[in-house]
Amino acid sequence: FAIAPDGIITDVNEEATRVTGYLRKHLVNSRFPDYFTEPEQARNGVQKTLAEGRVIAYELVLITRYGRRIAVSFNAGVFTDAAGKALGILAAARDITAQKELEVQLRNQQSYTRSLIESNIDALMTTDPLGIITDVNRQMQELTGFAREELIGTPFKEFFTDPARAEEGIRLVLREGTVTNYELTARSKDGRETVVSYNAATFYDRDGKLQGVFAAARDITEQKRLEEQLRRRSEELEEQNRRVQEANRLKSEFLANMSHELRTPLNGIIGFSEILHDGKAGNVSETQKEYLGDILTSSKHLLQLINDVLDLAKVESGKMEFLPVPVNLDKVVAEVRDVVRPLMSKKRLKIETVASPEVASIVADPSKLKQVLYNYLSNAIKFTPDGGQVTVRISPDGPSSFRLEVEDTGIGIKPEDIGRLFVEFQQLDASMAKLYPGTGLGLALTKRIVEAVGGSVGVRSVMGKGSVFFAVMPRAAQFGLKPEPAKVSLQSDGPRILVIEDDAEDRNYLLMTLAGSGYNVETVANGAEAIARCGEQVYDGITLDILLPDMHGRDVLKEIRSKGMNHDTPVIVVTVLSDKGLAAGFAVQEILLKPIRPNELLAALERASMSDGGRAILVVDDDTKDLKLAEKVLRDKGYRALCRSDVRGALEAAAKELPAAVVLDLMMPEHDGFDFLSRFREIPKARRIPVIVWTGKDLSKSERRKLESSAQGIVMKGQGPATLLKEIEIHVVKRVSAASAMEAQHAP
Repeated sequence: FAIAPDGIITDVNEEATRVTGYLRKHLVNSRFPDYFTEPEQARNGVQKTLAEGRVIAYELVLITRYGRRIAVSFNAGVFTDAAGKALGILAAARDITAQKELEVQLRNQQSYTRSLIESNIDALMTTDPLGIITDVNRQMQELTGFAREELIGTPFKEFFTDPARAEEGIRLVLREGTVTNYELTARSKDGRETVVSYNAATFYDRDGKLQGVFAAARDITEQKRLEEQLRRRSEELEEQNRRVQEANRLKSEFLANMSHELRTPLNGIIGFSEILHDGKAGNVSETQKEYLGDILTSSKHLLQLINDVLDLAKVESGKMEFLPVPVNLDKVVAEVRDVVRPLMSKKRLKIETVASPEVASIVADPSKLKQVLYNYLSNAIKFTPDGGQVTVRISPDGPSSFRLEVEDTGIGIKPEDIGRLFVEFQQLDASMAKLYPGTGLGLALTKRIVEAVGGSVGVRSVMGKGSVFFAVMPRAAQFGLKPEPAKVSLQSDGPRILVIEDDAEDRNYLLMTLAGSGYNVETVANGAEAIARCGEQVYDGITLDILLPDMHGRDVLKEIRSKGMNHDTPVIVVTVLSDKGLAAGFAVQEILLKPIRPNELLAALERASMSDGGRAILVVDDDTKDLKLAEKVLRDKGYRALCRSDVRGALEAAAKELPAAVVLDLMMPEHDGFDFLSRFREIPKARRIPVIVWTGKDLSKSERRKLESSAQGIVMKGQGPATLLKEIEIHVVKRVSAASAMEAQHAP
């Protein structure tokens, strides 16, 4: 714009017309101030230029022809004639709208940023690279008790209880770029201390030059207090857990000791009662025999109660072992049905089995599964009147479970009493307890076992019509094809073993295990074949499955023992059945539960070959009644008993006269049975002497493993002297030479 001293526009350039929107003819000779929002300020600008000769960055707001407002910055100067007289001013206007908007944005941004900083819950501050505070927010002022003006320009470290650590925090962030959760304790102006978590990062200008440190300090005093409480609580819980573990250990020891203390006197009661009942100590009247029978029945019931309590304690402590194997449910039901058949016959009860082929094969621990079914069946038999019926049903329950049900036509259960079932030591009322005696443990133990494998139990019942007890348990997928029988090359000089096993997989497994260890192996799949082979061939050992398709293993064993060349051949029972009570009446070397490990089977055969007789039996037990009982039954069988009540005396006796076998109690004062075993095996020639453990102690898995390598048999006290005697006879009776037997049979 060329402007005369009186403010009249004398000329404009093309840009002026574009910006204002007016044509040149409209602008020239018009008043310059009229084009601005503040005309007076425009006139002052003209006068200021004339007075001072020039102005720089003189800001005005231009109004265009269309009413748009544009911020402009003027730079103006005076132009004169040849004589130096001022003719007017030349003003250049630059559009600064974008610049003004940016300034507004920057002011707003600064205000917004400051608001964020001030509203932050953390104490915020910036320092230069030397650690001198350059800015703070309100929270920092409250944390320290100093005003912003007092904080700026002072060293960061001065406001903390440990200045050296605070200074190290600054150096750390300068060195690494950031620092996280760096703990410091701030001290305020009045001495109040606050634990803070210090988090910081370096910041730079646009050219990348280090400006300093931006730091945030969060009050974590309450957090530290809670952490300290949590730490103390954790220590308390650890101590409580230690006490619980100690209590569990003491409980386990107590149960072990109690099992010994309870079984030991029961052993004497049952043993001497059997001797009296059988007339081995003199004639008894029929009335006395009846009373003695009652004593035996009550004693065995009490022993069963002790065993159930110990089983329940094992489940509670998580120490009950489960050994899942492929199981045929039809066989399981048949086996348990055979066990309870005498009870059902006594009450003239009918039993029916309904099994779905979809769940014929499952994976489970057979002994625990039988225990569940036995508990349900015995419960049904107990509460079903004479002439009633019991039904066992097995059916699928979804794709991965099966349902086992036992239905009876018994007395039924009141709806209000359903919730009291499956609870330890509870019967429904006192009158029921008198009519139907029991421990109240069977259903509780069943529930614990089923739940331990991921299943559930339940009951449906109608008073006067009967009950249905059920268990839902996981099942396994179908197994693949059975393997082809292994081809075995006979070892001409190896011991000859007969395997009696109907299951093809198990038969093949035993065949491969034994043949691979140098044994000559023959296999049969049923009892009739086994009896026939034992009448033709003398064997060095026999493995026998109890469940055979044509007859019970007990009948096979009876035939083998009663006649023929294998009447004294060691027999090892290999079965899926639990060993609870099954050893009674079995003249066998050992009972191994499926699935068996190869080393278990081979160790059992090795122990079977150690038998030797003709000498005394050493009995080691600190209980005088048990020593008296053992001496009586051994003497009646023609053995000479060496009875000792302590380990030292027993070792001295063994050193003087090597016994044919040792009967050993495990729990004795000063030195226990394990000590005796380790020292006894050090005696020359004693390594192969059979040791039969005779104990009331509830053996743990580790204790049983420990005994595997040093003892040849285990008999629980309370099973009666007959069981102990048969176990002794298995190990002590000298076997007839196979060659001599064959020669005697075929001699002309």
